[in-house]
Amino acid sequence: MKDPRSESAFTVASPTLRPLPLGQLRPTGWLRGQLHRQREGMGGKLDEFWPDVRDSAWIGGIAEGWERGPYWLDGMVPLAFLLDDLTLQAKVRRWVDYILEHQGVDGWMGPEDGDPSKWHHADYGQYDVWPRMVILKALLQYRNATSDPRIVPAALRLLERIDHVLAQYPLHEWGRVRWADLVLSINELFTLTGEQWLLALAARVRDQGYDWTRFAGELPYKERVPDSMLREFESNADGIRMNDDFLATHGANVAMGVKALPVWWTNTGDDELKASFRRMLAQLDEYHGQATGLFTSDEHLAGLNPSQGTETCTVVEYMFSLETALQVWGVDEAVADRLERIAFNALPASARSDEWAHQYDQQANQVIAHVTEDRIYTDNGPDSNTFGLEPNFGCCTANRHQGWPKFAARLWMQTADNGLAAVSYAPCIIDTELDGKPVHLEVGGQYPFGDDVLISISVPDAGTFPLHLRVPSWVIGARLRVDDEPEQPLRAGTTHIVTRQWHGDHQLSLHWDADVTTQTRPSSGLTVTRGPIVFAAAIDEDWNQIDGELPHATWEVLPASGWNYALVIDEPGSGIRGQLERRTLGDEPFTPDGSPLAIQAQARRVPEWKIEQGAAAAPPASPVAAAPDTEMITLLPYGAARLRVTELPWVLRDAGRMGTRS
Repeated sequence: MKDPRSESAFTVASPTLRPLPLGQLRPTGWLRGQLHRQREGMGGKLDEFWPDVRDSAWIGGIAEGWERGPYWLDGMVPLAFLLDDLTLQAKVRRWVDYILEHQGVDGWMGPEDGDPSKWHHADYGQYDVWPRMVILKALLQYRNATSDPRIVPAALRLLERIDHVLAQYPLHEWGRVRWADLVLSINELFTLTGEQWLLALAARVRDQGYDWTRFAGELPYKERVPDSMLREFESNADGIRMNDDFLATHGANVAMGVKALPVWWTNTGDDELKASFRRMLAQLDEYHGQATGLFTSDEHLAGLNPSQGTETCTVVEYMFSLETALQVWGVDEAVADRLERIAFNALPASARSDEWAHQYDQQANQVIAHVTEDRIYTDNGPDSNTFGLEPNFGCCTANRHQGWPKFAARLWMQTADNGLAAVSYAPCIIDTELDGKPVHLEVGGQYPFGDDVLISISVPDAGTFPLHLRVPSWVIGARLRVDDEPEQPLRAGTTHIVTRQWHGDHQLSLHWDADVTTQTRPSSGLTVTRGPIVFAAAIDEDWNQIDGELPHATWEVLPASGWNYALVIDEPGSGIRGQLERRTLGDEPFTPDGSPLAIQAQARRVPEWKIEQGAAAAPPASPVAAAPDTEMITLLPYGAARLRVTELPWVLRDAGRMGTRS
């Protein structure tokens, strides 16, 4: 190993939270069902039939040798160990073994050139660092699960080579805007090894990367970015298509860029980065935000219209950036709330429930999913919102599989005070050590669909440690009971810490209520929520196979019922006229039949609200002119409805009788 360089001005702060070693936390209940379907669907099977993984140049094949193989591995490693699935573990081990055994004598990993004619600037030849950023994340997860002694030396050799490459060929294109993913791995390796030269490498990577701090200070792109603007960007950059403006308006890059602020705080401790992080999220909400906590990006930032799409890569990368922020800074309610809103709504909505097809773009107001040349997207193709193997482009085919596993692996994390912190209460089992003692913890209940969480703890040998219990910001009347002790009231939007000597079996019971609330969107329309669940007016779905072969076929989804409704309310600012229904939690909760929640709401048709550019027109300004007859419509959780209207206009209940504009 090289000698340490001169002292760096930087260091690496310990994260506030640390994910448990892979395998110590195992999802149960509905969440385990989601991961099982992912294993039995496209994610667990891509390496058996999709050339870009099956024949990847990363494992000696002749297919794509750039990002798709690393993307797939980055999601399959946590999936394999969360499920304790020996077959899937053997698959990922085959990849890891090949990559390590074929590492170059100079430390480089992977195919020598990938496909320079297609993927990156010819001047850089084989020196595209970007896919190596992804493979490092996958390898470090594998080490986390297996303690494989080969990983750290191999990763250091690769980073030495990257250091030499960057001295001659600075970060470019995708790597330039995604630099934080590399610094994330550099910091982890520094923590493991103490190699001082890694700090200087981290600084070099940051210096060569895009300035996300400036982006966060004042969002440069406040409008929808159409093709004409992309051409203007290219002209201003002397004909270079992959210029900074192009890359910094690309949705997946922006989602990854969110991570840059907590990652670089780890190296500097500059608390202004925390403020920048909050500003970045707030500005994305203000100018491009959607009810699901996402921002539009189809492929580039696309404004506030709920019929604009969001790329599935953006969904999972935004989640991982939020998870990174939680690790670095600890549980922040605004961040945890947003993470759950995306995970419980946008993530399941991006795919068929059987995990055999996905969308490139999803829309909050998605009334039809079809192939159309008359499309609303800023820079995506005619099949972008169909459900298929690789609609529009295959990056999401490989990359989307990190969403559920990385979220599940961080439901609970280790704390700096040798305890556990609850980030989300989805059902799971944990077997770990705290205070040097074995601890078994089970989380029961139907969160986020139910309002009761039961935490069972078994500690055979007495140990003292804290449990940091997140109290979501949306709860009402939250209370905690520990064993037979009196209930304690909890304050919404805080973390309640229970510290004691634990011995034997204990039970912690959490209970709260939540209101069905309405939020006014920039269109003046309404979105209905309860806790982290976003509700949408569900449209009957007519699924038609249009291409491919089963099970990984391509599907259009056509509306089989009306969609252009306005919600009936009593007065401006009041809630909807509707009733929450609780149903049995099905095997597939993110489907119309399996959803445990529904709302029956009063609504009226808005005949003038029609389809434009292959999508629902922007919601008309409220109060709208609506038909006089009131109907009952069903609102389902967003993730259960593949055709839906999430942002609905409203009409006053007495508008027709009063003869006023409604």
